[in-house]
Amino acid sequence: MISRRGFLKALGGGIATVAALAGYAVAEPLLRLQTKRYALTPPGWTRGLKLRVAVLTDIHACEPWMPIDRIEAICRAANVLEPDIICLLGDYVSGMRLSTGNVEPDAWAQALSLLRAPLGVHAVLGNHDWLEDPLAEASGIPLARRALEKVGIPVYSNSAVRLEKDGRPFWLAGLEDQIAPPGPSAPARRHKGRDDLPGTLKQVSDDAPVILMAHEPDIFPQVPDRVSLTLSGHTHGGQVRLFGYAPVVPSRFGNRYAYGHVVEGGRNLIVSGGLGCSMLPVRFGSPPEINLIELG
Repeated sequence: MISRRGFLKALGGGIATVAALAGYAVAEPLLRLQTKRYALTPPGWTRGLKLRVAVLTDIHACEPWMPIDRIEAICRAANVLEPDIICLLGDYVSGMRLSTGNVEPDAWAQALSLLRAPLGVHAVLGNHDWLEDPLAEASGIPLARRALEKVGIPVYSNSAVRLEKDGRPFWLAGLEDQIAPPGPSAPARRHKGRDDLPGTLKQVSDDAPVILMAHEPDIFPQVPDRVSLTLSGHTHGGQVRLFGYAPVVPSRFGNRYAYGHVVEGGRNLIVSGGLGCSMLPVRFGSPPEINLIELG
């Protein structure tokens, strides 16, 4: 039978452990930044086309968890990786309830303008960029998009562009957000989302490989074999991961598309753990990350 002294020591140790874990979970968003690397050659990828893709997503700019100086530091870290192209996958706007204030779009966009890559910086929007902007549904153009375009970063809204590396072409396509308010011109049967995957891929006019940027990974079951690689964020890796499992994932597929490299039927999806926090300033087992993907 445990003594009173032994019980109190065990209780004190348990409380200290919980406090340490809680402190780490709050500190991880502020102090850690990792580079998660992937290397793959998707089916149908052009022979000899070697492409280094850096992915940044889910910044959620706010004080004190994602201030301007941290965004600038993340951009400098991404530049050091020397990517050929940089993809921004949405949710620049904060969805944080426990913050001391949001960072204005012009300010975080100016910080993102530090990013450098020979084939440019390219972006899509996320759900928070729409849902946290009270005028976005009526105007159809959120402040986040205006801010990015103001600093020269193109924002893809169900659109695609043909690019080249060393004379070898590929397509970069960007899907509009799947949770955004659908807008007044949407069909009455549509309850949410502004994404148009068929319309986006119709713009691809040759057989060069396609990289698809889609903020939420839930579109992946609908993505055809024509797309070489789908890039997504949104989930934050669950934000809390225990032994590779996330108890809460903002996806109707649960852990299926929570994080990492997913291959289904020969089709490839990479889901980034992202950089910031949503709702609560806590990360545990899912540190903020930049992705570097080496294709070919």
